[in-house]
Amino acid sequence: MTKINIYCLFHGDGNLHAVYSSLKAAHRDALKICNQSNNSVLLEVDAEYVPASFAVLRNLFQGEAEVKVRYTSGNHSARIVKTKLKE
Repeated sequence: MTKINIYCLFHGDGNLHAVYSSLKAAHRDALKICNQSNNSVLLEVDAEYVPASFAVLRNLFQGEAEVKVRYTSGNHSARIVKTKLKE
């Protein structure tokens, strides 16, 4: 059986933007969505906000399944959802 992690990127709180097999690519595009204002891009982690970095994101997703992370910057936001695909 093959297990593949997939990352779904949602624009705002609803529309599916893209699906990735690479966390780095999903993070890059989430930053592009949120970087449309002069505000810093932040990750919502345990009801707190931390600067968005790939290292923080990777640590949140490490060893976990069905995880949701929200990026925010002013009026722009994005969500990444990690799930597993089994063949």
